[in-house]
Amino acid sequence: MSPASIAMRHAFLAHCRTLLGGAHVYTGAADMAPFLTDWRGRHTGLALAVVRPGSVQQVADVVRACAQWGIPVVPQGGNTGLVLGGVPDASGDAVVLSLARLNSIRGTDALNRTMTVDAGCILQQVQEEAAAHDCLFPLSLAAEGSCTIGGNLSSNAGGTAVLRYGNARELCLGLEVVTPQGDIWNGLRGLRKDNTGYDLRDLYIGAEGTLGIITGAVLKLYPQPKACITALAALPSPAAALRLLALMQDYCGPSLTGFELMSAFCLELVAAQFPQLPRPFSSEHAQYVLLELSSSESEQHAVGLLERAIDAALEGAVIEDAVVATSVAQSRGLWQLREHIPLAQAKAGKNIKHDISLPVSSIPDFIAKTAPQLQQAFPGCQLVCFGHLGDGNLHFNVAPPHGIANEAFLANQDAVNRVVHDSVAGFGGSISAEHGIGALKREELVRYKSPLELNLMRAVKTALDPQGIMNPGKIL
Repeated sequence: MSPASIAMRHAFLAHCRTLLGGAHVYTGAADMAPFLTDWRGRHTGLALAVVRPGSVQQVADVVRACAQWGIPVVPQGGNTGLVLGGVPDASGDAVVLSLARLNSIRGTDALNRTMTVDAGCILQQVQEEAAAHDCLFPLSLAAEGSCTIGGNLSSNAGGTAVLRYGNARELCLGLEVVTPQGDIWNGLRGLRKDNTGYDLRDLYIGAEGTLGIITGAVLKLYPQPKACITALAALPSPAAALRLLALMQDYCGPSLTGFELMSAFCLELVAAQFPQLPRPFSSEHAQYVLLELSSSESEQHAVGLLERAIDAALEGAVIEDAVVATSVAQSRGLWQLREHIPLAQAKAGKNIKHDISLPVSSIPDFIAKTAPQLQQAFPGCQLVCFGHLGDGNLHFNVAPPHGIANEAFLANQDAVNRVVHDSVAGFGGSISAEHGIGALKREELVRYKSPLELNLMRAVKTALDPQGIMNPGKIL
C-alpha cells in the first residue's frame, strides 16, 4: 500500500472518530473479530474498521464520508445470515457498519396496527413490544433472539408463519433508508395504500444492503389470537403431507398459521443431540408435520377446527397418527423439535445447505427425484429435509456419509449444489427462498437467472449506487 493510501485511510478513520467518538470506531483485531466471521463460522473477512453509529444521522454522516473517500460499506445487523451477506471480503478495504446501537422502538400505533422501529431492534424485542400492546408481530425465526429487523427486511426473511402472514416484505409498510450518497430517505408512512409511483420500499427490501442501508421501518401488526393450538402429525410420505395441507386448508382456512414438514432423519438427529426434548410417538414414521392453528374466536373454536380436521385425516388414511398439545409447555416442546433441527445439524457436523422454494404441488416429486440423484452421486450422504411446506420452502441440506470427514465432504459442495439446484430449476423453483444470495450464492445466481434479469438488476444497482460502495460483491 502506498504512503498516500495509508495517509488517506488514517484521515478517513480520524474523521469517523470525530463523527462517532473513538469508542465506536474499532480498528483492533480483537475488537473487530466478532463482526468479521459469519454465523456458521465458514468465512472470516478483513475490514479497515468496524463503526457503530448511534443515530440515523451518524449513519448518514459515515456513509457520506465513505462516498467521499471511496470506502466500501458492509451493513451488518445481528450477523445471523447464512449466505455471507453481512461480512466483508478478504481485501480489508471495507468498513463494517453495525446497526446494533440503533435499537429503539420509536412508537406503536395500536389503532393503526403499526409499530415504528430502528433497524437494529432485535426481532424478539419487537415481538414483545407488540404483545405489550395486545398485538402480534408474526415474523418468527429460529434466530429471533439475535437477528435484527434491518437484517430481516434486507434479506426479506420468511420463517414459520409465512403461510398465514407472508414474508418480511408483507409485514413492512414503510422504510427509512440512508442512500449510498449519505442522504436520508424518510418513507416511514403507515399506509396500506400508497399508489404514487415506483415503490421504493420494495427496492430496498431483499436487496441485502447493496442499494442502501435500512435504518428504520414501519411494521404491520395484527390482533393477538385468542388461542393457538399445536399438533404433530405422523405421515407415510411427503405426498401425504401435501394432501394433509389441502385438507387442513379446507377445514381451517386462514386459521392455519403453521405447517412444517420434517423427515424422520431430522427428528432422529434432534433426538441424538438433544435427548431431553420430547419424543411424541412410540414408533417411527417416515415424515412428520408440525401444525399450528390460531383462532380469533376462542380456544374451543380452535380445538374444534383441529379435531375435525385430524379426524378426517385419520379416517382418510392421510396421516398415521397425531399428537395434539394440551398445554403451553407441550406446544413449546413440539415447536422445539422443529426449531432444534438446525442446532442439531450444527452439533452433528457440517453440511451443505440449500434454502430452496418450489411450487407447493411439486415438492413430493422434487424430493422423490432429487434424493436418489444425490445418493447415486454421493453414496451414503444423509439428507436433512425439512421446511415450510405451506409456502413451498424446503431446507434441503446434505450431510456427509458416516465415516467421511466434514471437510472432505464439503469439497463436493459445487457438485452437490449442481444436483440440487439443477433439479430446482427443472421444477420451476428458486435457489434461495428466504436466506438471500449474499456472496455464497452469487455465482449460482448467474447460472439460474436470465441475462435480461441480471442486466435489469445491474441497472438498478448502477443507478442507485454508481460508485459501487454498498456491500460490494454481494448478489451481483
